[in-house]
Amino acid sequence: MNKPSDLPKIEFIDLKAQYRALKGDIDSRIQRVLDHGQYIMGPEVKELEEALCAYTGARHCITCASGTEALLMGMMALGIGPGDEVITTPFTFAATAEMIVLLGATPVFVDIEPDTCLLDARLIEAKITPRTRAIMPVSLYGQVCDMDAINAIAQRHGNIPVIEDAAQSFGATYSGASGVARKSCHLSTLGCTSFFPSKPLGCYGDGGAIFTDDDALAQALREIRIHGQSKRYVHTRVGVGGRMDTLQCAVVLGKLQRFEWEIERRLALGARYAQLIAASGAPVQLLAVRPARDCVWAQYTVMVDNREALQARLLEQGIPTAVHYPIPMNHQPAYQHLCCPDCTPNSLAAGQRVMSLPMSADLSEEAMVRVVDGLRIALG
Repeated sequence: MNKPSDLPKIEFIDLKAQYRALKGDIDSRIQRVLDHGQYIMGPEVKELEEALCAYTGARHCITCASGTEALLMGMMALGIGPGDEVITTPFTFAATAEMIVLLGATPVFVDIEPDTCLLDARLIEAKITPRTRAIMPVSLYGQVCDMDAINAIAQRHGNIPVIEDAAQSFGATYSGASGVARKSCHLSTLGCTSFFPSKPLGCYGDGGAIFTDDDALAQALREIRIHGQSKRYVHTRVGVGGRMDTLQCAVVLGKLQRFEWEIERRLALGARYAQLIAASGAPVQLLAVRPARDCVWAQYTVMVDNREALQARLLEQGIPTAVHYPIPMNHQPAYQHLCCPDCTPNSLAAGQRVMSLPMSADLSEEAMVRVVDGLRIALG
């Protein structure tokens, strides 16, 4: 019988296996860019934007340098700046709040649902003031927030723009009250996503995209992306250097060919994890997935007690884990003055218990069984 130290380490996200499966197409697409030499705004940029519009159903897709840049550009297009407020969640990666503050606006933090870790739509209305210029829900771990409720609140209060931070949920669907399945990134005024390598659809560096049905916003975003230019050396607005380079667009195009299969795999793997954990009897709390939604599990995240000790025991068995995210933004030194720390108890509690397990479309049944057996053993 193998000792834990003899077993191969499981990949937390197996990008190497994904590349082996897609090597031919990715390599040929990269070579095509090297041959034509248009590394900035080459033909692959438009090709990718058209493919992503077709996938999401959005009228416009504007690729950009990163998911962080997508949030910045989206708020710039909406004219958000000093004195404005943006309602969002503290239980997120720093980029969400960071871009609000960099524009001179103030993030207004609303607590999460304890069983999903998603922004609690029921708490939003109480935080709206005359200075509220946007609501920014975060589709965390691959599941979309209650977008019908959030959009309805925004509409009641003068059509406040809603920006979906969809860095972790590209490929997820949401039906809501209508029963019509719609894609993440096409659920609100703007949808912003990331193509960071570990995301459900990732490139081999940084990249991102913004989606909208609003023609005027799309035009503003295209200008902002290239230093505010409406045409070469005519700067109609303040912008940024926000382009996604052609090589990264080529990589994403190469990955799109099996993306639907990968989403189906993620859904199946999430369900299988839940079955195995339940059967193991391990004291692990699974996150809820709401009806009329799915979760593409950008991270397969659970809740556990005594997390640090558990992570150490798992690592001894060759099982890596991660934490997304240990400290809510309103407890971070740079942001804690913006919200009383006691105002978001669910976020604080989640930060102490969330733990992400290995997850990627190429995760094998054998590896998953090892992870769950490791959990059972480590938890006694």
